[in-house]
Amino acid sequence: MPTKPTYPGVYVEEIPSSVRTITQVTTAATAFVGHTRRGPLNKPVRVTSYAEFERRFGGLTSQSAVAYAVHQFFCNGGSIAVIVRVAKAGSGKAASVTLDSTEGRSQCPVLEITAREPGVWGCGLRVAVDYDTPAPEETFNLRVFDARGEAREFFGGLSMDPCHSRYVQTVVNSGSTLVRAEVVGEGEGRPDPSGTVSKPFSGNLPDLGVELTVKIGDTEREFVLYDQDEDGEAPCSVAELALLLERKLRALPDAPGRHDFAAAEVTAFGNRLQTVAGSNDPEAVVRFVGECANDLGLEASVNPPVFALEGGEDGEAPGPRDLVGSEARKSGLQALRDVDDVNLLALPELAAYESTEDMITVLAAAQRLCREERIYLLVDAPAAWSGVDAVRTGIAAFEPVRSSHAGLYFPHLQMTDPLTGRLRSFPPSGAVAGVIARTDGERGVWKAPAGTEARLADVHSLSVRLTDRENGLLNPLGVNCLRTFPMVGPVVWGARTLEGSDARESEWKYTPVRRLALHVEESLHRGLRWAVFEPNDEQLWQQIRMNVSSYLHTLFQQGAFTGGTPREAYFVKCDHDTTTEEDVENGVVNIVVGIAPVRPAEFVIVKVQQMAGQFTS
Repeated sequence: MPTKPTYPGVYVEEIPSSVRTITQVTTAATAFVGHTRRGPLNKPVRVTSYAEFERRFGGLTSQSAVAYAVHQFFCNGGSIAVIVRVAKAGSGKAASVTLDSTEGRSQCPVLEITAREPGVWGCGLRVAVDYDTPAPEETFNLRVFDARGEAREFFGGLSMDPCHSRYVQTVVNSGSTLVRAEVVGEGEGRPDPSGTVSKPFSGNLPDLGVELTVKIGDTEREFVLYDQDEDGEAPCSVAELALLLERKLRALPDAPGRHDFAAAEVTAFGNRLQTVAGSNDPEAVVRFVGECANDLGLEASVNPPVFALEGGEDGEAPGPRDLVGSEARKSGLQALRDVDDVNLLALPELAAYESTEDMITVLAAAQRLCREERIYLLVDAPAAWSGVDAVRTGIAAFEPVRSSHAGLYFPHLQMTDPLTGRLRSFPPSGAVAGVIARTDGERGVWKAPAGTEARLADVHSLSVRLTDRENGLLNPLGVNCLRTFPMVGPVVWGARTLEGSDARESEWKYTPVRRLALHVEESLHRGLRWAVFEPNDEQLWQQIRMNVSSYLHTLFQQGAFTGGTPREAYFVKCDHDTTTEEDVENGVVNIVVGIAPVRPAEFVIVKVQQMAGQFTS
């Protein structure tokens, strides 16, 4: 606010700067769309490492080209990937289990636990229920275990009452990444606890000096519950009885290779006991048999230690329609419209398509998305292209989808499959995306992602070994070749767009030129939002010129443009010449930006001249 002078002297005011910074957006966040082992369907998920991809999407499987492409992306220097899992429509089923309750008049289902995502992976999940809460007669706890038997999630103090602050559906569905909960039936009563639960002990504990027989699965053992000479003072409370029984069970010999007794747990809740075998095997049911066990009431209810989810089915690999998706439902490729930062797109499954028509259908939809969202598409050569002649014949099919927003890469990579240890052919888009990300980080988006620095990590060989002559046949067609050179190894040896064939003479011939332009466009698109609803006058135009010029000058200093001076490298116009009175009346401000991008030195020609004689001084 302006300072109001009240006394003679010097006043200091801080005036906000009129220059608003335009931040450079990301350049190499790569989207992978296709089939994975698990994960949410048609929902973009950002991952920053392959370990995170394994946790969210299940890791490598021979049925998923996307999983291998993501692995190669991170191995070659990628840092941000956006995964969209797609499955064939109508396929796939989530594993589930229905928990019953005997608290009502009769046994009835009350709670259904379902894996959060479809797939066989959900069959490895287990859930356990106990009543060890501050209100053991009203609430319950729910634990979720993974396929390794490790406890992954815990939800305590749950209630079946919709009005309760810890209503099971609300708490689990908002907090779990593994399962969803749904109250079924009339929801009367809580789900029965896991393991074996006793009847309530009232008043003083009964005589505990009895011999008990316990069975876990097929293993049966006998023991004396309380011996004064061995155990000392007798238990006086249910909690002390729980400790005694747990100690006795853990001292019993286990079956070979089992830990059912050794890791058994006995918990006291209220005035009851819950006994659970030390195993996540649903068959490891604890049973106390005999007259003494009945007298103590150790078997009011008997359940397995965990309840296993069943019935999960993997979705089938998506077809062309599934990959294209629906813009209305935001499925398939169209799910990327909800993501702000995606710069590259890879569809590794297309390389295996036998039908060229299906491939072109998906590529057409992908390129339309890329034009609208300012994304660059990495196209894998079809697996059927086994040589140069096949490429020269098959490239004609790509005429309908030749675009400056895409680049085609040939041939495929020969790499060791981590699942089998054998060499196998893989489409190159994942590895190329990693090389692009690495190049952007080291040199900038204006550097061609090709050359001896563009090495392909962990690549044993290429499916087709190209010579210089063969490379010279494909490069003018807009095909980016992968080559192998002595002392260097496999590298990316082309940086053209699909529109970059010599016959087209396109101004967007080179990949780095197109990607630099996309980078500038997206940065300006986001960085100038502040101008919306500002007064459309000379003051606004001056601020826009200052902001855009400052941004472009930063790129110039980094080496993105040609020219020895800023005037030769870029210009920004925003004044009465670009914005007429009619534009002002219509609320339009026009900004004209020109840049002189650096083009790659695709052909380095060295001329050698032999000296005819010797010169003497």
